[in-house]
Amino acid sequence: MDPQELGFTPKERVGWLAPLLLLSTGLRALLAIFFGAYLDKRELQHALDGDFFDHSTTADGDLWLDYVADLGDGFDATYSIAYLLAQPELDVDGERLPRGRLLLMGGDQVYPLANGDGYENRMKGPYRAALPEAPAGVPRPTLFALPGNHDWYDGLTAFLRLFARRKDGHIGGWRTEQRRSYFAVKLPGNWWLFAVDEQFGAYIDDPQLLYFERAAREVGPDDRIMLMTPSPTWVKAVDKPEAYDAVDYFIRTILAPTRAEVRVLVSGDLHHYARYSGPDRELITCGGGGAYLLGTETLPGKLTVPPKETLTRSRSRSRDYQLQARFPDARTSRRWSWGVFHRLPRRNAGFATMLGIIQTLTMLAMAGATVVMEQVQTLGAQADSPSINIQRLFSIPLLIMVGVVMAGTVLFAKPPGAASAKHARHWLLGIAHGLLQLALAGAGAWVWLQLPFKDWEWPGPLVVAAVVYGPVIAVLSTQLLALYLLVASRFDVNHNELFAGQGIEDGKSFLRMHITADGTLTIHPVGVERVCKKWSADPDGEPHTPWLRPETPLTVHRIEDPITVS
Repeated sequence: MDPQELGFTPKERVGWLAPLLLLSTGLRALLAIFFGAYLDKRELQHALDGDFFDHSTTADGDLWLDYVADLGDGFDATYSIAYLLAQPELDVDGERLPRGRLLLMGGDQVYPLANGDGYENRMKGPYRAALPEAPAGVPRPTLFALPGNHDWYDGLTAFLRLFARRKDGHIGGWRTEQRRSYFAVKLPGNWWLFAVDEQFGAYIDDPQLLYFERAAREVGPDDRIMLMTPSPTWVKAVDKPEAYDAVDYFIRTILAPTRAEVRVLVSGDLHHYARYSGPDRELITCGGGGAYLLGTETLPGKLTVPPKETLTRSRSRSRDYQLQARFPDARTSRRWSWGVFHRLPRRNAGFATMLGIIQTLTMLAMAGATVVMEQVQTLGAQADSPSINIQRLFSIPLLIMVGVVMAGTVLFAKPPGAASAKHARHWLLGIAHGLLQLALAGAGAWVWLQLPFKDWEWPGPLVVAAVVYGPVIAVLSTQLLALYLLVASRFDVNHNELFAGQGIEDGKSFLRMHITADGTLTIHPVGVERVCKKWSADPDGEPHTPWLRPETPLTVHRIEDPITVS
């Protein structure tokens, strides 16, 4: 695959535990949190076109639409899904499902950071290669995109330039219509689509509320609504009840006055498929568009939405929603989680190197402190002499390294800002992990002191530590981290890191939906067990056919039976 011929550079999957990436992403996340109001371009979007979009009229009165989220990571996974979405139709367990007239992207269209090159190489390029031109004789499909947290890291600059710059824009064969980061679309059969930009779940800005208020005036009491959000706050509210506040507020203040029914909530952000069903609506997470797989074994079996803890500030009625389906299933997810022992070091060499350096420095500090203590004990009464007090200062490196290890492991466990018995597990597991890493360093120091290296002239011991000890302890420390992640995830701590560190590209998913003229919505959750990793160029294909074809067939299947919402 020649980048000059493709027009973009296919990228490897993101190494999520790479030290520089962790630092860069962390800094950008902090900037977005602390200065988000200054970077927020939603207020400026009030000057852009504020019309809703009407796709309610079709030749036969019905409409097919696709939903995908969390794409724009490694080329193989992203292009595998783009290739499937671009096909004129898919054979899903014996049923032919045509390509959607609308393609809805639910957030995080690029990883790890939003910028022009990232979108070009990780999202726009692969989707243009999958559908270079609109097929002749059929309506051109339309693409709408909702930003996720990674799209927000530059304040939506690159996102708006790509998806909302002009009305006649296009990405390959898909045209773009939206002019803002949020949108409302009228669909056939008295259905509406509302896509809300929450900006990290903080709040919904006034211009956006005014936009949806105007669109809601067209919604009648017999209509039904599908609500797109950047994050499945109904799931995240289990640990953080206030996470659902913005969605609850939007439903109460904008949608409820129309007396229309909100029948479906759909989101990405969590990189798997999960559906919760209740008496009034379906809550669907489908974040399988290309990013690393996130396991499903820790999903709660039941949700109460809105959370009862928020009812004092919400007039909504809480309802229970039961987990109906997930992909991958819990058993497969647990099996894949055990792969952390071999995938973590193999796919995160930089992180393993960082652990090796920290462990080596900690070991040398421990060994040095031990030698000083032995000298103090040997001198006995002279222990209070100035020379011994000076030697005691050599324990300062040990204090520094202990602080680095403990602070690092506790922060890695991501304890919440407010102390709470509910979240004590974060602190306890982080501290336990730090103590284990220190114990490993202590064992290394003991071994080091039994060997002749310690008596060599400097820098001999340092060279041996870097060349021999460092690589060995890096492997052992990484395996200890893998064990910690496996155990901590059982307590729903660092579950995301358990899978992010593995970078599993398989287990992808998207939704293919069908609205009939009578208003029946059928949702087909489509799963992809294995993505393709070998592609062949097709220079002689038709102008609208993919530039690259899979050398091994891409097989799709139904994750669960079609979901009918009437």
